[in-house]
Amino acid sequence: MKRTVSFIAKEEGASLVELLVAMAIVIIVVTMNTGTIDMIVKQSRQQTQSVASAMDRLVGLEMLRADAELAGFGLPWSFQGAISYSEAAGASQGAYNDSPSNPPRPVLTGNNTGYNGSDYLVIKSTAVGFSDTSQKWSHLSNGSAAARMWGTAKDLAVNERVVVIWPSASGGFDRQLVMNGTAFSTSVSDSAGTIPVNFRPPSSAASYIVYGVDPAANLRMPFNRADYYVARPDPMPQGCAPGTGILYKSTVSHTDGSTANPLPLLDCVADMQVVFRLDANLDGIIDTESNNISALTAQNVRQQVKEMRIYILSHEGERDGMFSYQGGSTVTVGEFGLGRNIDLSVIAGSGWRNYRWKLSSLVIRTKNILN
Repeated sequence: MKRTVSFIAKEEGASLVELLVAMAIVIIVVTMNTGTIDMIVKQSRQQTQSVASAMDRLVGLEMLRADAELAGFGLPWSFQGAISYSEAAGASQGAYNDSPSNPPRPVLTGNNTGYNGSDYLVIKSTAVGFSDTSQKWSHLSNGSAAARMWGTAKDLAVNERVVVIWPSASGGFDRQLVMNGTAFSTSVSDSAGTIPVNFRPPSSAASYIVYGVDPAANLRMPFNRADYYVARPDPMPQGCAPGTGILYKSTVSHTDGSTANPLPLLDCVADMQVVFRLDANLDGIIDTESNNISALTAQNVRQQVKEMRIYILSHEGERDGMFSYQGGSTVTVGEFGLGRNIDLSVIAGSGWRNYRWKLSSLVIRTKNILN
């Protein structure tokens, strides 16, 4: 007789205790990973915001640099006849007017008159406007009736308002504004660039320069004007430290003299200071620094101002609890014993160390003031 032997495998399962331990381990691991992931996401967001702020800083500062380098471009130094023009209509902005009859100063500042005691900067130039017209120029030569056309988008267009400058006028007047009676501007008559007869060179010996200013029907002033200042709007951009503001560029409207619709150049700004380097004795060598040139006439500014330095203190990104600013709480905004000291702990409060503070310096050669 054969015997059949059966082997039955014993199946064993996990006990309740083992399951609970395994679940606890899983929960701990998931919790730890969640914290790690949150930290990684937060740090990634901080880095992204910091990079974005750095890019915004670069763009904003380059716009300011470009405009500052154009201070004086297209400005008249004298007028062909009696003139009456207007500038900014606001009371505070009006403090920087040269109207109604003085030659315009290429650059001037309000020393510590802005938000948090920051400086207020004014640039006068045909090229600092927001319109395409302000980026155009041409010339009239040999008694010609039409401005030279370049065959590009820079060509003057029909009805664009322009000013006409005589670079070396009779009687020794340099850069004289050509006028028709009391009218100090004109417009382009047709697509060929024709300029009305009263604004054309009187002879083949004269040559005029035509600067585009604005497409407005009539010009308020024979140039454009841009004001740069720090202000704190409501609401401020999320992430900016308490006590900081925005650096704006605002142009004076030829329609009504307002400075509406300002363009934000840089967020989270604690201070802006401006220092001028001067050749006060006119020997061709810089010998003086000043943070206030309000007493200088337009001619004084052209003769003496050789360099302008703009200092801007701001931070990149939002507050980061994992970051600690290594500098001291007091930052000097300016040079040559000018400018001022900013206490970040006062501006930004107790968390001032958790911001990435940056001090930017722009060195501007005033190459267009005498051109």
